[in-house]
Amino acid sequence: MLPSLAGSRPGTGQVPGPARLSAKASTFTESVIRDMTRLAVAHDAVNLAQGFPDFSCPVELKDAAKAAIDADVNQYAITWGAPAFRAAIAAKVAGAYPGWTVDPDTEICVTCGATEAMIATMLGLVDPGEEVIFFEPFYENYGPDAILSGATPRLVKLRAPDWSFDEAELRAAFTDRTRAIVINTPHNPTGKMFGRAELDLIAELCQRYDALVVTDEIYEHIQYLGPGGHIPPATVPGLEDRTVTVNALSKTYAVTGWRVGWTIAPAALTEGIRKTHDFLTVGAAAPLQAAGIAAMGLPAAYYAELAESYQARRDLLCAALADVGFGVSRPDGAYYVMCDTRALDPAGDDVAFARHLVADIGVACVPGSSFFADPADGRHIIRFAFPKREATLLEAAARLRTLS
Repeated sequence: MLPSLAGSRPGTGQVPGPARLSAKASTFTESVIRDMTRLAVAHDAVNLAQGFPDFSCPVELKDAAKAAIDADVNQYAITWGAPAFRAAIAAKVAGAYPGWTVDPDTEICVTCGATEAMIATMLGLVDPGEEVIFFEPFYENYGPDAILSGATPRLVKLRAPDWSFDEAELRAAFTDRTRAIVINTPHNPTGKMFGRAELDLIAELCQRYDALVVTDEIYEHIQYLGPGGHIPPATVPGLEDRTVTVNALSKTYAVTGWRVGWTIAPAALTEGIRKTHDFLTVGAAAPLQAAGIAAMGLPAAYYAELAESYQARRDLLCAALADVGFGVSRPDGAYYVMCDTRALDPAGDDVAFARHLVADIGVACVPGSSFFADPADGRHIIRFAFPKREATLLEAAARLRTLS
């Protein structure tokens, strides 16, 4: 949550003395998404809340990780990433997006997941008092990242059903204090894919106000618009020298627990990210970086099959949710479904309804208010995740049918 929404501040009810929290930590809550996972475990519920797969990662990654451990690749890698892994990332980017050339020696920083990549970017490139623009609904980490870096969040709404934004609203959000705009494409939680016209507008504004783009592209290969559906902002004219791309192994390769991510940015920006990263975590796990080399070497067919398999999961879950009575917003990318709950929860209490689903129905979701600055905007919304085996989704559908 953003600063005005949660927590006590000095002089407003904080516990005095050694137990006092910092002013920054007092302005946001713990992760609602991960709290719903804990509730799912407690109630033996099908977990469609947190976005992690319940199926295996590619065997090539397992074999490479085991081989690295057996070969005693167990000590620190270079803090900003093993050279062979950085080279593999650069080669994979060049193969996936012709014309995008990345220097692995100066433009990549390997991090402990995309989560650390984002906060290292904020701390390394944003000063207190500057402004960072976010699209709302937003992934819950972004607000606290801005707060911890001392920045002021500015929000621009994405509006259903197509999750478009108003050009005038975006233009008004940019000021002389704007340091960066955060883009998440494919977008969590809506599944929106940012299109060329939208990115061209963002490029115009970033050039005018000398702002950065920080783009979270962890779902880049999980999209349903076909070849070319995902457009990396770093490839858009005008953004090449002002974009930080955040990515990770987690979603594409079904290894969310490995915590291996990276940033790609011009050398001058990467310098700030690397220095901050060094004092946050020192470095990502060395043997898992070796496995990352195997991931980067998977053939193009892997990504085509990945998108196809996720589209089948999306269609299965969306149909089941619609049958139960949810208003379904079919995503173009990522692996989440936003649902309108008005037909099933006329009281409009997303938190109570989500807790009812997990405790009484046996299916965990995420209350929509966690994705909005004003909780009222999410009171009729919940989010389901579908990175699950078909059997898991069918079991969730069977349990949810008891609602109708």
